[in-house]
Amino acid sequence: MSYAGKNLRYLRKSKGWTQDEFAVKLGIKRSLIGAYEEERAEPKLEVLEGISDMFNLTLDELLLKDLSGADKGSSYLDQRRKLKLGNESVIVQFVPIKAAAGYLAGYADPDFVDELNTFTLPMLAPGQYRAFEIVGDSMLPTPSGSVIVGEKLERIDDLKNNNSYVVLSKNEGIVYKRIAKDKAVKNKLTLISDNPFYEPYTVSEDEVLEIWKAVYILQKATTVQRWDVNQLAGMVNNLQEEVVSIKKKLA
Repeated sequence: MSYAGKNLRYLRKSKGWTQDEFAVKLGIKRSLIGAYEEERAEPKLEVLEGISDMFNLTLDELLLKDLSGADKGSSYLDQRRKLKLGNESVIVQFVPIKAAAGYLAGYADPDFVDELNTFTLPMLAPGQYRAFEIVGDSMLPTPSGSVIVGEKLERIDDLKNNNSYVVLSKNEGIVYKRIAKDKAVKNKLTLISDNPFYEPYTVSEDEVLEIWKAVYILQKATTVQRWDVNQLAGMVNNLQEEVVSIKKKLA
């Protein structure tokens, strides 16, 4: 009996990938992934070899062992997941500042992602999560050095205006911003800083590689963000100018 179809589905879901994402990584059509997982077709040898390399499995393990068996512990993958999920907490992969540059090139590489340090958070619902360390003052009062825990957003259409997200794009790399999507402007996203000193800007949807919805912000308990007098004065001036502008438009 071959477990190929069942194992393909298990391995894909263990990474939180959609069938489309898995198909792209294997260089095949999405419909084939569905056919394999539903056991309507047997994977070709080159596909099996690609999956074996991707997950560090032998062909025997992939074909003859049920990798999803909770009590079998028959592969390194089972053992690794048991160690990490022993307390049923959700694994969160952590992208520190020093890894941010490499993440742009390696975000879709399973080997690169597996090398990232991880931690667990018991309060998270099942899903795919990643944590990103941020720097700078563009999202004040969230201080520089905070860690944003984000849940993978599968479709841009699921964005909710003015919610905060970690966005990975080809030109900007990793940024943490609020997002506004104007239905009248197609294929553009407006990224907005909480700090009013930073102007909003737009990015093309084609440039966006990943979006993670912020669900938790982790920071040191001793971190206290302070606004200086000049910053507060600048904010007041900006607000006054906006009020004047609105009054002129309504007059």
